[in-house]
Amino acid sequence: MKITILSTFYPFRGGIAQFNALLYGVLEKRHSVQAITFKRQYPQILFPGKTQYVTENDVAEAIPSKPWLDTINPWSYWRTAMRIKRDAPDVIITKYWMTFFAPSLGFVLGKQHKKTLRIAILDNVLPHERRFFDHAFNRYFLRRNDGFVVMTEKVKKDLHRYRPDAPCILIPHPVYNQFGTKIERSTALERLNLTFLHDKKVLLFFGIIRDYKGLDLLLNALAGLSSDYHLVIAGEAYGDFRVYQSLIDSLGIAQRCHVFERYIDDQEVSSFFCGADVCVLPYKTATQSGIAGIAQHFTLPLIATPVGGLGETIAHDQNGLITEAADVESLTNAVVYYFENQKKAPFSSALEDYNAENSWESFADKLENFILYVNPEVDGN
Repeated sequence: MKITILSTFYPFRGGIAQFNALLYGVLEKRHSVQAITFKRQYPQILFPGKTQYVTENDVAEAIPSKPWLDTINPWSYWRTAMRIKRDAPDVIITKYWMTFFAPSLGFVLGKQHKKTLRIAILDNVLPHERRFFDHAFNRYFLRRNDGFVVMTEKVKKDLHRYRPDAPCILIPHPVYNQFGTKIERSTALERLNLTFLHDKKVLLFFGIIRDYKGLDLLLNALAGLSSDYHLVIAGEAYGDFRVYQSLIDSLGIAQRCHVFERYIDDQEVSSFFCGADVCVLPYKTATQSGIAGIAQHFTLPLIATPVGGLGETIAHDQNGLITEAADVESLTNAVVYYFENQKKAPFSSALEDYNAENSWESFADKLENFILYVNPEVDGN
C-alpha cells in the first residue's frame, strides 16, 4: 500500500512522536510510507513545557518526515492538503490526541480524493482538560475519517457518542521497546545516585505532571505508609511544581520523595523503571497511558486507579493491581497489598507473556487487516 502518516515526528519529542516513529518503522518495511509532520506543532506561548523538540540527550529516531503543516496557519492547511492529494496515497493515517489539532488535520483530510482511505488512531476523543470548543472540533475532525483505531473501550465509547456507526477496531497499546533492555536494580539506582534505596520499597511516578494524573493522591498515600516506602517522581511539570513541593513539605515526607522534575531523556528511562519496585498511575481521569507501555516493556508491574481504560491493559492481581477507587485510601491499600504479598516476581513473569502478544508487528498486522476491512479495494499486495 501507499501510506501517508500525518502526525508529529522527529524533531518533536514525547510519547506521540515515539509512537509514530515505531509504527512507521514497522510499516515502511512492508509498504511505501511517507511521514508528514508539523512545521509548527504548538505556538510556544501555548506549550506548557520547556521545549517541544528533541535534545542532544534524547535517543530519538530521526524519521525522514516532511515539515509541512502549521497548526495556526490556515494557508499551510491548504498547501499540505494539495501536496498529499497530488501524491494520491491509498491510506492517510493520523494520530489524534487533542482537539487543538482538529482544524488543521480535519481540513487536510477533507480535501483528499474520495478513493483515499482516512484512518485515525485515537488516543483521546474527550480531552482530560475540557475546553469550550472540544465538541465542535471533535465533530469536525471525526466526520472526515473513514475508520478509527482505538486502544481502550473508553475511547471507543467516546467515539460512538459522535459517530455511533463508525468502523472501529480496538487494538491494545503496543509495548514501548525503544528505551533499551533491562538493567540490574543496583546499576539503575547507582546511575540515579539513589543507592541508599537498595533495601527500600520504591514507588515510581513517571511522566508529565498534570493535575489529572493524581500525584497529590499518591503523596497523601505515601504519608500514610511506613518509612520503608519511598517515592521517585520523574517528569516535567506542566504547571507549577511548587504546589506539589508544598504538599510534600506539609506532609513531612520530603526525605522519602526523590524528585527529578524535568523532561526525562530517553537514555535515562531504563534507570527509573529498573530501579523501582512498582510504577503507580494514580490518575483521576484517563483513557490509556503510554507510561504503562514503558513499564510493561521493563516488566515493571503497575498499580493504577480504575479510571478510563487503564484496567484494560492491566490484568488485576495477575500482572498488576487496579485500586478500588481513585482515592488515597485505595492507593494505600493496594501498595501495602502488593508488597506484603510479594507480587513483583509473579507479576513481572506475567508481563513477559503480555509483551509477546502486544508487539508493534502485531499492532501493524491488525491495522492492515482493518484497512482492508474498511475498504477491500485498497491494494494490499
